[in-house]
Amino acid sequence: MALLEVRDVAVSYKTLKGELKAVQGVSFDLQEQETLGIVGESGCGKSTLGLALLNLMPPLGKVTRGKIVLDGEDVLTLDKEELRRVRGKVVAMIFQDPMTSLNPVKKIGDHFAEAIRAHDPQVSEEQALKKAGEILGQLGLSADRLSDYPHQLSGGMKQRIMIGLALALNPKLLIADEPTTSLDVVIEAQILDLLRQLKGTLKLSMILITHNLGVVAEVADKIAIMYGGEIFELADTKTIFRKPLNPYTKLLLKLVPNVASESTSLEWIPGSPPDLSLPMAGCKFAARCPSAFDRCRAEAPRLQEVEPGHMVSCHLYGGGGDR
Repeated sequence: MALLEVRDVAVSYKTLKGELKAVQGVSFDLQEQETLGIVGESGCGKSTLGLALLNLMPPLGKVTRGKIVLDGEDVLTLDKEELRRVRGKVVAMIFQDPMTSLNPVKKIGDHFAEAIRAHDPQVSEEQALKKAGEILGQLGLSADRLSDYPHQLSGGMKQRIMIGLALALNPKLLIADEPTTSLDVVIEAQILDLLRQLKGTLKLSMILITHNLGVVAEVADKIAIMYGGEIFELADTKTIFRKPLNPYTKLLLKLVPNVASESTSLEWIPGSPPDLSLPMAGCKFAARCPSAFDRCRAEAPRLQEVEPGHMVSCHLYGGGGDR
């Protein structure tokens, strides 16, 4: 049985313009010790999906349908106390911006002690800090950093602290939402290498959310390409890079910097992502797609398996029918 089973999940937000359908009918499985990269442009619904997996929606957001079965339990049916048990111990999340995710008036050690003791009040503060020091050691940081305040740390150190806090309760699944945002390329590479090492040593399953296919290239076992709140393509990482099928995936791959290329021009995808608060017929990428034809603008494709383990939503490969 998969560690995580996501079935037909839809998420909406209430806005001044009406209902914004941020995620629409997403399904996938994640096996134990497997890493899934969820990739797409800003506004495609990937971060919203990450929050839904923890049933951690903001006040104006709501999961409107679907099932999210994590370690045998549907998190969408759990009450607050049950969710408190699951979050941290079964699944943990690294949020987008480490600069703003830490409390500026609390020492790093206090962050760890609060997280650990909230789930097990019988653990003393001394025991919690000892464990925190061990975690920092795994992350390549000195235990002395426990007495620092967030402003005393570099961006890379703060991101390591965020990873440490997520791992404090030994979760089975780690969700990392844009874990290298605002970091330079050298620190970005260090953080990705650290995540890869932790996955092996701690036997973690991982979901890595990013807008950059290059970030997941060496970390993810498989990749889901999202656009307009839907999965457009899903396959193992080698297949996505060597044999992409959806035109959107092909364009995203062109955005990945290639140091071997002599070209100095920057690639880009013309147009803008769709407004998900408006009803839309056909494929959501049709207006920007270089391969679109009449059927694409009139009829929504469905995600289907076109080769073993390779799912794609595109009329170029015979997908048809309403979702």
